[in-house]
Amino acid sequence: MARRCELTGKAVLTGNNVSHANNKSRRRFLPNLCNVSLMSDALGRAVRMRISAAALRSVEHRGGLDAFLLKAQADELSPKAKLLKREIAKKAASAEAAAA
Repeated sequence: MARRCELTGKAVLTGNNVSHANNKSRRRFLPNLCNVSLMSDALGRAVRMRISAAALRSVEHRGGLDAFLLKAQADELSPKAKLLKREIAKKAASAEAAAA
C-alpha cells in the first residue's frame, strides 16, 4: 500500500537528519495518514479512505466529502477517489434534472 493520501496526493518526502556535528544521513518524512470513514450525502453511504490529517481538515472546511471531491482536480486524486467523484457528479446531475 502506497504512503499517499487518496484525496490530496500528499506523499513521502526525503531529506537529511543533521547531527550536532553536522553529519548528514538520509531520512524519510512520512505523511500523517489516517484510515477514516467519510459519509457521502449524495450516495447515502460511508466510504473508507486513507487520507492525511490535513485532508481531513480540508474536507470538513469545504463542507463534506461531496463538496471536496467536486471541487478537487482529478490529477491529484487516487483512482478510487476519481471513481467516487464521477459517481457523486452523476448522482448530483440526476437529482438536478429530476428537480427541474
